[in-house]
Amino acid sequence: MKKLLMTLCLCFGILSVAEAQQTLTLTLDEAIEMALSENPTVQVANLEIERYDYVRKQTLSSLYPQIDASAQYSLAIRRQEMAENLSFGGKNTFNVAGTVSLPLFVPSVYRQAKMNRTQMEMAVESARANRIDLIAAVRAAYYNVLLAEQSLTVLEEAATTTDRVVKNTEDLYNNGLAAEYDYITAKVQRANLDPQIIQIKNGIDITKLQLKMYLSIPEDVDIEVVGTLDDFKDMALLGSDYDVDLANNSTLRTLDLQLDLLEHQEKLIQTTRMPTIAAFGQISYIGQEHSDLSKLMGGGMGGGAGATTTTEQSKFWWQYPINVGAQINIPIFAGLKKTNQLREVRNQRAQLELQRSYAEQGVRLQVQQAVNNLLTARSSMLANAETVLQAEKAYAISLTRYEAGAGTILELNSAQLSMTQAQLSYSQSIYDYLAAHAEYEKALGKDSIE
Repeated sequence: MKKLLMTLCLCFGILSVAEAQQTLTLTLDEAIEMALSENPTVQVANLEIERYDYVRKQTLSSLYPQIDASAQYSLAIRRQEMAENLSFGGKNTFNVAGTVSLPLFVPSVYRQAKMNRTQMEMAVESARANRIDLIAAVRAAYYNVLLAEQSLTVLEEAATTTDRVVKNTEDLYNNGLAAEYDYITAKVQRANLDPQIIQIKNGIDITKLQLKMYLSIPEDVDIEVVGTLDDFKDMALLGSDYDVDLANNSTLRTLDLQLDLLEHQEKLIQTTRMPTIAAFGQISYIGQEHSDLSKLMGGGMGGGAGATTTTEQSKFWWQYPINVGAQINIPIFAGLKKTNQLREVRNQRAQLELQRSYAEQGVRLQVQQAVNNLLTARSSMLANAETVLQAEKAYAISLTRYEAGAGTILELNSAQLSMTQAQLSYSQSIYDYLAAHAEYEKALGKDSIE
């Protein structure tokens, strides 16, 4: 249902009037939902789960009755002779047979079915890991777009403010109240902003292309993201206590499932030493052409008085033997093959246990680093917010002084540059916090969009 809704949302979003550019507006949650339903990596992971379901059903089918049928016709070009000039058997023979076998006790199949369930759990965990990675990637791409757009807004506001300063300076210069140096300096300050604006606009196009790739949106469909970085900064003000529970970390869970899989594999090898029991049944329907036995009796071709000619008999002799029984297969000796297989699997388990221990240390370090990045970004964001307020106040004072003739153009340009840099640094610190938070949730293995 979610996939259908997102598809309809996409269809309605890209419909527009003729010759108008197609535009799709997305919130962060909508972008994540679309990615989880449309991204090929998630679809491949879901197909892998489906594939292991088929593998499990194949294993269970070994416990079902097996029914086979066969038919055979043979033509005796030269029949086997029991003695010289003495042969038996008809020239034409028909044989139709059916067999039924039913496994009664097959330990390896039972263990293989448990092993398949663990393989299914690994496929599910792999799909969950893909979801976690994709959610983190979509968040980062979405925040990148917001950062680029907010940076563009800051630079465009700086350009607008500078335009007013250039216009005022030009008027003062034309009236002989300002030096030409001030007028040229103001124009240079304005011209320096254009390359930055162009670079930011190109960056927005690239970040949107990346986001569209994650969402599987055609390149000719334009997208607009909802909100600003300021809308997401509130989460940084909720506190500094961060959970470090690794129970849902996908890497560690995958390693645990691999250990379970090796345990099943070890027990599977052990089951090959156990006997297997199966019941069977067979029925055949055989038709064989009668042989002319008159030459074996006295009287030659004429036979005796009680002889019966082949024309008075059925042309074929039909019989239908039926057999049922049970079969037990007991492994006795396989040249130490199973013993060495067990040793190999136990060796692999020992290696994997060491890898799991080492991986847990790495994950703990990753989580702690993410927490440190969160705390650092949070402190930077709060500090930059105060810096922005001070820079804006300093610019307002410098502008008032310049317009009153008490300040210089250098003071004004310096104040404006400081304000612009403070606003850009503030936006960057918000992005750094949001990106660190996305990595933190990825390390913990959170696959929800809340």
